[in-house]
Amino acid sequence: MTTHPAPRVLIADDQELVRTGFRMILTSRGITVAGEAADGLQAVEAATRLRPDVVLMDIRMPHLDGLEATRRTLAAVPDCRVVILTTFDLDRYVYAALAAGASGFLLKDVTSDHLVAAVRLVDTGDALLAPSITRRLVERFAAADRIPGEPHAVHRDLAALTPRELEVLGLLGRGLSNTELAGLLVLSEATVKTHVARIFTKLGLRDRAQAVVVAYETGLVSPGDR
Repeated sequence: MTTHPAPRVLIADDQELVRTGFRMILTSRGITVAGEAADGLQAVEAATRLRPDVVLMDIRMPHLDGLEATRRTLAAVPDCRVVILTTFDLDRYVYAALAAGASGFLLKDVTSDHLVAAVRLVDTGDALLAPSITRRLVERFAAADRIPGEPHAVHRDLAALTPRELEVLGLLGRGLSNTELAGLLVLSEATVKTHVARIFTKLGLRDRAQAVVVAYETGLVSPGDR
C-alpha cells in the first residue's frame, strides 16, 4: 500500500512567533515547511513561487487580507489547499473563507495534534469542515447577512452535470455523507464516490465544503431544504 507523501506547507502570518511555533510543530511531525510569509502579498508571491501543497493563511494581515490572498493564491496555484487561521471564532469569517475557495478554518489556539491532522486532511482532498457545518454557515450567510462588499462565490454552470449528478450535488448541499447518499439512492458507496468525483471535476471543486457552497449559491438548494 502506497503512503501519501507528507505535504509541503507555506505559513502566512504577520506574527513571527506564530510562524515559528507552527513551523516547529509541523517539522517535528515530518511535514516540510516550504516557506513563510509575513503579509498577504508575500503569501501570494511565495505560494506562486514555491507551489506548496497547503497554505496556512492568517485572515488578518497587512497589505492584503487573508481572504483576498486566498483568492489570488488559488488562482495562481489551483492545486494547493488553503486553511484559514484566525483568533476570531465567527461564522461569517468561515463562510467568507469558503466562498474564497479555502478548504478549512482553524483557530490559532488549535492543539499541535489538531494542526498536524488538519494539514494532512486537506492535503488528501478532504474538507476540514464537516458538510453539515458548512451547510449551517451557508444558510446563514449566503444571502442577507453577507459581509458588505464581499462577492459571491463563483457561480458554476450546472448544465454540465447529468440528472443523477445534479441529484447527488443537491444531497451534498444538504450535508449528506457518502454513506447516507448510498443508502438514500440505493447505490454502492463506490458508485457514489465516482459521482462525487465527477461533480468535482466538472465544476472545478476542491472538496465537499465547496460543493455545499455551490449548491446554495446556484440555487440548487435553498435555506430550509431538508
